[in-house]
Amino acid sequence: MSRSDDRVDSAGQAGRGWKSHVTVVLADDHPIWRSGVRADLGDNFRVVGEAGDADEAIEVIERTSPDLVICDLAMPGGGGLKVARTCGERTNIVMLTVSEAERDLLDAVAAGASGYLVKSTRPEELRDALWRAAHGEPVFSPQLASLVLGEFRRLSREAGGAQPLSEREREVLQHVARGHTYREIGEQLYISPKTVENHVRNILGKLHLSRKQELVRYALEHGIE
Repeated sequence: MSRSDDRVDSAGQAGRGWKSHVTVVLADDHPIWRSGVRADLGDNFRVVGEAGDADEAIEVIERTSPDLVICDLAMPGGGGLKVARTCGERTNIVMLTVSEAERDLLDAVAAGASGYLVKSTRPEELRDALWRAAHGEPVFSPQLASLVLGEFRRLSREAGGAQPLSEREREVLQHVARGHTYREIGEQLYISPKTVENHVRNILGKLHLSRKQELVRYALEHGIE
C-alpha cells in the first residue's frame, strides 16, 4: 500500500464520500505553535486562516467558512469557549490544549466543541482525529475518555419517564461519547459503520438534536454509561 493509500485508509475516507481535503482555521495565541500544527497536518488539510485571539478567530471563521477549526482553549478575548459558543453551530471545532482538566473538557463540549485533544497527541493520531472531526465525528484524546465516563457516573439519573432511545441506540451513544469512530463502534457491536451512522442519525432525530457533539452533551446530562 502506498503512503497516500495509507492516509486514505487510516482516515476512514475510502468509500464514505468524504472530501479529498478539508479546510482549516488555526486559532492559537502562539504563532510558533500554529506553525508546528500546520506542518503536522499534512496534505489532506488546507489552512485557510489563522487567528491569535477569540474575536479574530470568529471573524476569520465567518469569512472563510472552514470545514474545521483547531482552537486553543486559553486564548485572549474569551478563549476557545467563546469561539465554540459563537461558531459551533456552523462548523466543527476541536479544542487543542494542554489542559486535561475534567471541567475544561465538559465546558468545551457544552459550549459546542465537537472534539477535545491534548497538545501532546502524536502527529499521526492528531491527523486521524482531526480528519474524523472535520467530517462530523466527535473526537477525544484517549486519556480523557475516563473523565467523560466519570461524569456519567457522577451525574444523577433522571427518575421515571420512558427512555426515548433503544438499548442499541444507547450503546451507540455510549461509544460516541467515548470518542470512538464509526468503524470502531461497528467492530465493538458487530454491525457495519453504515449501520452505526444510521443509528446516530436516528438518535439525533429522536432527541431533536442538530449536531453530533450534542449527543455527547445529552449523554453527560442523562448519565448514559
